[in-house]
Amino acid sequence: MTRRRRRGEHKKYRDTYKRESRRFRSNKRGGWSMGLYRNTREGKVAGVCAGLADHWDIAHWVMRLIWVGGFLFTGTLALWVYLGAWVLLAPQPTRRSSDGGYETEPEYEEAEIEMEYDERHHDYRPRKVFRYSESGGVRLERARERLDAALRRVENMESYVTSRRYNLNKEFSQL
Repeated sequence: MTRRRRRGEHKKYRDTYKRESRRFRSNKRGGWSMGLYRNTREGKVAGVCAGLADHWDIAHWVMRLIWVGGFLFTGTLALWVYLGAWVLLAPQPTRRSSDGGYETEPEYEEAEIEMEYDERHHDYRPRKVFRYSESGGVRLERARERLDAALRRVENMESYVTSRRYNLNKEFSQL
């Protein structure tokens, strides 16, 4: 009886391990639902720093400099963190192109990545933690400039519509 119970418990633990292992691999392939991937094409060692730089939208050399600073201040802790990130982060997914090569565009259809509207590029992009490096005042000033430009266009249209030239052009167009 105890042997059967042990076999049953072993099978239960093995099934739990398989389930957790599948979930871990799924989360890893999906970028941990945050778009976290290693950038192996632009990385120097394993692409961890390049992948984190892509995620936080900063230059790759800045992230490498941060890692070197971390290594100088913490010693081997930074090395262990890098190795852990190497294991935990999957390589950036690529698509197979029609000519047989690889495209570097990530597959956002497979991973559940939250999208946000980027005002500067007027397009939807994957949500990133540090998207805006400017302060709120700079962004407010940019919005104020855009509103002022729109107001100037409306004033110009209004002055044209109320001018004699508009009436003259209207008369010529009716001939």
